[in-house]
Amino acid sequence: MKLLVANRGEIAVRVIRTARELGIPTVAVYSTADAGTLAVELADESVCIGPPAPGDSYLNISNVIGAGEITGCDAVHPGYGFLSENPEFARECAANDIRFVGPAPEVMTAMADKVEAKRAARDAGLPVLEGSDGPVATPAEAREAAERAGYPVLLKAAAGGGGRGMRRVNAPGELESAFKTAQQEAIASFGDGGIYVERLLEGARHIEVQIVADGLGGVLIAGDRECSIQRRHQKLIEEAPAPNLPDATRAAMHTASAEAAVAWNYKSAGTLEFLVDAAGDFFFLELNARLQVEHPVTELVTGLDLVAEQLRVADGGLLSRTGVVEANGAALECRVNAEDPAAGFRPAAGTLERFLPAAGPGVRVDTYVRSGSPIPPFYDSLIAKLCTWAPERSQTVKRMSRALGETILEGVTTTIPLFLEIMEDPPFAEGRYTTSYIDERGPHLPALSGDGGGAG
Repeated sequence: MKLLVANRGEIAVRVIRTARELGIPTVAVYSTADAGTLAVELADESVCIGPPAPGDSYLNISNVIGAGEITGCDAVHPGYGFLSENPEFARECAANDIRFVGPAPEVMTAMADKVEAKRAARDAGLPVLEGSDGPVATPAEAREAAERAGYPVLLKAAAGGGGRGMRRVNAPGELESAFKTAQQEAIASFGDGGIYVERLLEGARHIEVQIVADGLGGVLIAGDRECSIQRRHQKLIEEAPAPNLPDATRAAMHTASAEAAVAWNYKSAGTLEFLVDAAGDFFFLELNARLQVEHPVTELVTGLDLVAEQLRVADGGLLSRTGVVEANGAALECRVNAEDPAAGFRPAAGTLERFLPAAGPGVRVDTYVRSGSPIPPFYDSLIAKLCTWAPERSQTVKRMSRALGETILEGVTTTIPLFLEIMEDPPFAEGRYTTSYIDERGPHLPALSGDGGGAG
């Protein structure tokens, strides 16, 4: 196998490192804005695929495929984001005799449409939230579905994710305006204005189950993760395993996820995302048909290398093991983003004048930057994923506080000051929080109110 790494940043570095350990030669692609980055230096070969704009480089299928062809690659790892869940890209790879490290295009097509994904989940026996049976074309149709589901509801882009094309509606009078706004945002973000209605489960937790399947009936359940601390429906902090989750709920989620993977004939790594209410009942949200940003916390508590499992399955091999892997200890991940929390998490591009990452026992840092690295405005604001592990969750939280305080990062505003405050906040320290955490605890966190420091 010769592997094309069709991504950038820390995930490209992550994939290249595992490939090197497995003796697999790699080719990195890069835009002109990413020339000289760590992934380009670590790969055996590299190919420039265009100017900074993603549509001209990392999202340009012909340029990415061409890079693989001219360097003789026979497999491609898409990482996450960009082309990772694009079925057209997977089909083009197959047409050019390049193995796509991920699920079949048909699975990605079904799961990319959130309405179809809910139908597939229901058919596989997964519980789903009440809402519209399909996309709603008008505010009147949305109102009918909302009345059946019961307010409050969410209007959600059928083709999207990441919080874009999503609006909360508390009462009928808010619906028409919210529908128009959500539809416009969905068209702008995804080129598809399809909107569906879903009951909003308030005070819920966002918990996901990591799977790897071989498409032959073998499924590895690599435990679960808590992802409830979010801003604008995008994750900030993740941990494994989910704290204070009833044993019966955890077991049921694991079993249901394994059964769904078999029903869908799923192959490669994937994540089933759920909302869990106060009673311990869970409801399917979506399947992320790729590797997740937060996969390091799962690796820390299971000892698995999820990229290696992906590559093994893509090469026609079997999983290293199947069944449920029990968590050993507890792990946390903080997404160190170049953002200003006090300004609504506004991105903060610039130059990283000085960077000295934390180290020591139980600390893992996934990054692509170093002192002097530019933080370009064209891409996601993630600078590094700071992770800690310890035998007990309370130790892991203390270790994260130490690691955050030890990290030297100058030149751009980051989320580090906010994370330091969260580590000391009682609801988080006790592992008892929901997706409403940022909204509810914001007044108690100076980094969000503007009273705290912004540089990190």
